[in-house]
Amino acid sequence: MKFPLVLSIIVTAASLSARAETTPKKPNIVFILSDDHSLQTIGAYGARLSEFCKQNNITPNIDKLAEQGGLFVNSFCGNSICSPSRAAIFTGLHGHANGVMSIIGQPAIPKEMWSYPLGLREAGYQTFLLGKWHLEKTTPTFDEWMILPGQGIYFNPSFNNSKGEKIQTQGYVTDVITDMALEWLRNRDTSKPFFLAIHHKAPHRPWEPSPKYATWLDDVKVPEPETLFDDYADQASPAREQKMSIEKDMTMAGDVKVGGKNGKNPNYAARNADFEKNKPEGRELTQWKYQQYMKDYLRCVKSVDDSVGRIVEELKKLGLEDNTIVIYSSDQGFFNGEHGWFDKRWIYDESIHMPFIVRWPGVVKPDTRFTPFIQNIDYAETFVDMAGGKVPEGLHGHSLVPILRGKTPDDWRKSVYYHYYGENSHHVAKHYGVRTDRYTLAFFYDKNEWELFDNQKDPLQLHNVYADPAYAKTVEELKAELTRLRALYKDSDAIVPANEKKQATPGAE
Repeated sequence: MKFPLVLSIIVTAASLSARAETTPKKPNIVFILSDDHSLQTIGAYGARLSEFCKQNNITPNIDKLAEQGGLFVNSFCGNSICSPSRAAIFTGLHGHANGVMSIIGQPAIPKEMWSYPLGLREAGYQTFLLGKWHLEKTTPTFDEWMILPGQGIYFNPSFNNSKGEKIQTQGYVTDVITDMALEWLRNRDTSKPFFLAIHHKAPHRPWEPSPKYATWLDDVKVPEPETLFDDYADQASPAREQKMSIEKDMTMAGDVKVGGKNGKNPNYAARNADFEKNKPEGRELTQWKYQQYMKDYLRCVKSVDDSVGRIVEELKKLGLEDNTIVIYSSDQGFFNGEHGWFDKRWIYDESIHMPFIVRWPGVVKPDTRFTPFIQNIDYAETFVDMAGGKVPEGLHGHSLVPILRGKTPDDWRKSVYYHYYGENSHHVAKHYGVRTDRYTLAFFYDKNEWELFDNQKDPLQLHNVYADPAYAKTVEELKAELTRLRALYKDSDAIVPANEKKQATPGAE
């Protein structure tokens, strides 16, 4: 008589068990952020140096992420410089709203301001930040953190942690950060999903590679950009006034590592000997400096790529591969000799473009190339949405989850807003502007000068067509869009960086 009841209980229990097993777990998230890594030096992007990177095995692990997931073709920052970009990622707001508009004299982000680690915590996640932070007055809101002071250094770096301790380490910074990340993964609280933010220093200036890669690439030649000797004849005056030229501003001892303390460094012995033997001058010196800079830059990138491979392999070993989202990005783009420059800061494409690669098993189809316009203000909302958390109203960005699932919202942005507030180090003039699928419009407001590039006809951005009558209607439309974006984000001439005491600068007419 009891048999049917027992059978019923067994069947019910089995049904509940099956239901529990099919209930999706919250995904873990690993966010890897490098510093100044350009699109053109990632094989998967198909940009200027991508084929060279493939041929020389520079980014195989990053490329594999893109093959297993997807990459965003039109990914941009709103201010191409380290601290403001990181603050935008942290808060989902442009710099004028979160307060971090500059790397100089930056204020603390208000404690009451929402940030994505808070949203993740509410969603039941444990969070850990490791590596470069570069928001000195702002305390991270992660559960745990281990951050480099300031810019950090490449060798034997120290870290400040969430316990108030200073930790001294030995080794190469990219390897040290990776070792710490692996240790945390192995010893984390396995009862909770996690968000692990790995922020690398590399490949930031002064581009000091790991000893194991010190002479790697010595026997190859890095392709030069067509614009290595750009004379800026058809651009606004700020392009001629900058101080980020490989020819004039890249230092021999610190950047190229010839002479000075680097003249006696065994890692650069062959380079110093080559310089002494050939003594390049003029254009040949610029070309020679370009080769040394690019090889060191790519050597630093190679270590970052190694790190990506080690992290992914560890996830696999721990059985986390299928339920962990892995994201790779950089805090902005970078000039790899284009226009004769190094560094970033400009609204020009090499500077404003950010890599954004997502591997999300079961959601993002392999080898997808997403074309919608995204910005770093979207990252915070995306992380929290991935975790099933709540994103507050009033942020500047939007979650990318619908796009990742293959359904781009009908009202998704068709343009991005940019505002650079000026820094003394490279004399790049203050400017704001708008980037659309075809055009880049910039206003250098201290100079009262405009630039317009038709990126379809002029992908190298060499010819300013702002005054060309054929583009009069385009200028009118883009100015209207720029005005709309400034109103949308509530940016105005009255808002200036904390380090500036003068009043508002003139706005666009």
